[in-house]
Amino acid sequence: MASLKDMRVRIAATKATQKITKAMQMVAASKLRRAQAAAEAARPYAERMGKVLGSIAAAVAGSDSAPRLLAGTGNDRVHLLVVCTAERGLCGPFNSSIVRLARDKANALIADGKEVKILCVGRKGYDQLRRLYGKLIIETIELRGVRTISFAQGEMIAKKVIALFEQGTFDVATLFFSRFRSVVAQIPTAQQIIPLVFEKAAETGPAAAYEYEPEEEEILAELLPRNLAVQVFRALLENAASEQGARMSAMDNATRNAGEMIRKQTLTYNRTRQAMITKELIEIISGAEAL
Repeated sequence: MASLKDMRVRIAATKATQKITKAMQMVAASKLRRAQAAAEAARPYAERMGKVLGSIAAAVAGSDSAPRLLAGTGNDRVHLLVVCTAERGLCGPFNSSIVRLARDKANALIADGKEVKILCVGRKGYDQLRRLYGKLIIETIELRGVRTISFAQGEMIAKKVIALFEQGTFDVATLFFSRFRSVVAQIPTAQQIIPLVFEKAAETGPAAAYEYEPEEEEILAELLPRNLAVQVFRALLENAASEQGARMSAMDNATRNAGEMIRKQTLTYNRTRQAMITKELIEIISGAEAL
């Protein structure tokens, strides 16, 4: 049985942990507001750009002059999985849920006889994936030290993916990230980025005829790489908001659990102390009566 001194040390250590988790929760709440605002501000632009490019891509779909980012290589034998996670932990199931989705995708592709390659963005994704897929990871991009996600990071990752595609490293690329919904809900998402897939717009009437200057192929050749950078940038912003939301929720749970542990430890300490006092009183009384 632990001594009273050991119990006091344990209670003090738990209280110190509770102060740390409470501080981390408050910091995450402060960062969440900025990250959420940035993620929500990026959604309309990314969605609208996808719709515009989708309407232009429909005009050249199936033609020989369509850009390779849109038409692809014509094969789907080699798949690149771009897995975006955080650089730090202590954010609940945020990282593991993204990795689980990527792992399920990789296992399904391997079972179908496809070749899988992995590009990790974030240290935590690499730490989890290297255990099973260490030989499949071709590169890891760390964003350690980056306080605020900017378009430069998304553009850098997009250029690296495009360079690998032009070298013939893969045929299909899929982006994995967590879409922010609320503090307690982050949705792991897989989005195919090469060949680019656009959602079909709902038909509200007869389609209008447009003439483009320059031609559609030239417009797509210029805007498709930028759209890819925009989608990656949006994924990084969604990840940043999801990470802070998950960390805020996890630290809140940790703070409440620490409070419950302190209550139980204090109760055990008081009972043990009372039992020792009672035992000493009984010994004193017994000794006095013996005299």
